Amino acid sequence: MTRFLVFALLLALVSYWLHRRLVRATGVARPWSIIVDILLGLLWVLAIIGVGSGELLDPSWARTPGFAGWVWLGTVFYLVLGLAVIALASLLARMVRRLRGSRSESFDSARRRAIRIATAGVVIAAVATTSYGVVEAARPEVVRVTVPLAALPDEFDGLRVALISDLHVGPSRGGEFTARVVETVNAERPDLVAIAGDLVDGTVEKVAGDLQPLERLSAPLGVYGVSGNHEFYADDGGRWLDVWDRLGIRTLRNEHAVVERGGASIDIIGIHDYSSPKPYEPDLSRALDGLDRERFGLLLAHEPRQAFEASDMGVDLQLSGHTHGGQMWPIRYLVPLQQPSVEGLDRVGETTLYTTRGAGAWGPPTRVGAAPEITILELVRSR
Repeated sequence: MTRFLVFALLLALVSYWLHRRLVRATGVARPWSIIVDILLGLLWVLAIIGVGSGELLDPSWARTPGFAGWVWLGTVFYLVLGLAVIALASLLARMVRRLRGSRSESFDSARRRAIRIATAGVVIAAVATTSYGVVEAARPEVVRVTVPLAALPDEFDGLRVALISDLHVGPSRGGEFTARVVETVNAERPDLVAIAGDLVDGTVEKVAGDLQPLERLSAPLGVYGVSGNHEFYADDGGRWLDVWDRLGIRTLRNEHAVVERGGASIDIIGIHDYSSPKPYEPDLSRALDGLDRERFGLLLAHEPRQAFEASDMGVDLQLSGHTHGGQMWPIRYLVPLQQPSVEGLDRVGETTLYTTRGAGAWGPPTRVGAAPEITILELVRSR
């Protein structure tokens, strides 16, 4: 509840700032100024519903208005970026005028006209960009990647692994979205399905039903999954993993499973997310306990930065999500401040790393410059 109230207050302050930039700075006259302010207030309410959906509010009624609220928050992101540039340019223009000692009314009139034109351009661009992003986020694409691996046994050459991550169902996406992802994965007929966390945003009580379609996932070598950081935000992550178990997903909680094919075997290793709270801290040493370190190991770990430890401990391949590829441009340029990989195939020390952009979206159901993906990895033995 505290996080919810803090967010509501911060968004109210942002809405007031938008009022200052959209109404006061442009000199919009009545009744349009009143209409804009009423609209800002209504959108603030919708955004609050969106943030509360899945945790404080029941998605059965809150998801539709909440979806609109989350889309507005995506628009706010681009409005703030654009309007901040205009505000800075306006401030610099005023400083130059004062330094020159000019008090020309024509200068003020021209500045106001320029602000109006620039503000209109920013509003149009923000709405258009967010609208494009909503369409883009609604249709995850299948991305096929070949992964060469020197340590892969010959018997597993050509193994097809479907990687699912970051659905974030609950606030703005429901069971229909989960079902579409499952249908897409099953149509690819993978040998194994790997789930890299962040399937939900919300509580077990309010959102568990939206994961029900996952019970239809099918792969001859099994379906395996690990927690992400969002499983722990609104509820106990262990309870969420219990739900996954009931849906037929083999959850790996700092542990491993052995998969056999053609008389050979590999290890599927899974650890909790990097930031998981007690008693769910990631423990790769425990997950590797008792394994033959010469045998090929595939690690599921939600965050790419967990590959540093994986490399130190001799893991051959790590599959991760978390980054969303940045989700909304230009956020992707900030991801490297925290993670060693933004998206795609990479190398961290001795470990091959694949980071999926994920199928869903956190917060605004919007993707700009980072299309959602369901990944089909073909593991091949490099010669």
